[in-house]
Amino acid sequence: MAYWLLRSEPDAYAWDDLVRDGATEWNGVRNYTARNFLKEMQPGDRAFFYHSNTEKAVVGIMEITRAWQPDGDDGKWASVAVKPVEKLGRPVPLPDIKAEPRLKDLEMLRQSRLSVTPVREAEWAVLLEMSGT
Repeated sequence: MAYWLLRSEPDAYAWDDLVRDGATEWNGVRNYTARNFLKEMQPGDRAFFYHSNTEKAVVGIMEITRAWQPDGDDGKWASVAVKPVEKLGRPVPLPDIKAEPRLKDLEMLRQSRLSVTPVREAEWAVLLEMSGT
């Protein structure tokens, strides 16, 4: 199983929207590096749901339920299907993530503009610990 972090602006699509919908297509990613990460995802992988822009916090855990498929008419972009697994015990805000030495190499910090990034297993465990989950 691989681990990921996927960002969404909560005013566009929030964790509560995913819970309400029960599942969604994670589409609209228009960055080649992020697209390549989407193409690596497999059913059963887990991903953190990160509220970007306003809240800037990890808020929930999702499961990848379908591997990538083309997103858009030209076929050069990708999307995956996801479903909610659980809301975190407490959100993990960006300042706390940045302050945690064990997360210094977290890809979302190194490539802060990407909406899809991998998370190493040890980093996943640290974020879960920080969330009380």
